[in-house]
Amino acid sequence: MEVLDILIQANFWAAAVRIATPLVFGVLGALLCERAGVLNLGIEGIFTAGAMAGWMAVWLGAGLWGGVLVAALTGAGFGLLHGVLTVPLGLSQHVTGLAITLFATSLAYFTYRTALPDIATPPRIEPFRPLDVPILSDLPFIGAVLGQQTALTWLALVLVLVVWWMLNRTPLGLALRAVGDAPEAVDAQGLSVYGLRIGAVCAGSALMAVGGAFLTMSAFDAFFFEMVNGRGWICIALVIFASWQPGKALLGALLFGAFDAFQVRLQTEVGAVVPSQVFLMVPYVLSILALIIAARRADYPRALLQPWFKGQR
Repeated sequence: MEVLDILIQANFWAAAVRIATPLVFGVLGALLCERAGVLNLGIEGIFTAGAMAGWMAVWLGAGLWGGVLVAALTGAGFGLLHGVLTVPLGLSQHVTGLAITLFATSLAYFTYRTALPDIATPPRIEPFRPLDVPILSDLPFIGAVLGQQTALTWLALVLVLVVWWMLNRTPLGLALRAVGDAPEAVDAQGLSVYGLRIGAVCAGSALMAVGGAFLTMSAFDAFFFEMVNGRGWICIALVIFASWQPGKALLGALLFGAFDAFQVRLQTEVGAVVPSQVFLMVPYVLSILALIIAARRADYPRALLQPWFKGQR
């Protein structure tokens, strides 16, 4: 097989969409937080906590969608903690976010070890299965790509549209964008800056946790340490690449997914000649280059990282 032939295979693009799915959840979550003016560096830990909580819930008998709900509530809980510390209390968003990552990751590992102290191999669950969508599955190429995706991938794609519509076509979206640009104007209209920001962080963190749950309930069927593997940090970079726009966020996630899927297949072609570490760094190098190009034109929220206190002038 020629290297360029990889790009025209349906299986390649199906893998790219699958790899991109947790990133779509994470980027949308980070986008909501940052549109409201709050940087959430707790995303890596929230991914891990969501992956563990969702998997544990399913293993205990909650069902797959019950596991998704548990993961979302877990993420929202960490988001509430981050929001309270950074919004009304005005603590450093960088420091608090990193603390949330360490706390959420450590708590997830501690919970796993406490619940399963003597088990060397993680118990398996029955994960989401690919959906067979009528008519769409029969289309050439597109049907082969999307026919291999699970319900969570479809949920991620729908959420891109929902978040775009909410931000650009609803009063709530207008208020959310305004609180990330000019919180004093929002306060002058009688709206709660604290409530909007904390609500956005909770909702965004819930989406991040569902992205983590995808790993244990759709991509795999168990929870492993270090399975998140830096996906949260990639999402933070992709938000900048997307210029805080949901549509571009989807494009960025698919682009990284394609880079990652490409390097896996490229290893089988020339892996005997080039060290494997070179292939592993390819998606990150290409993402950095894309980020550099896009960041020059990024229109960031004006009040991002800036604390606001009621009554302050």
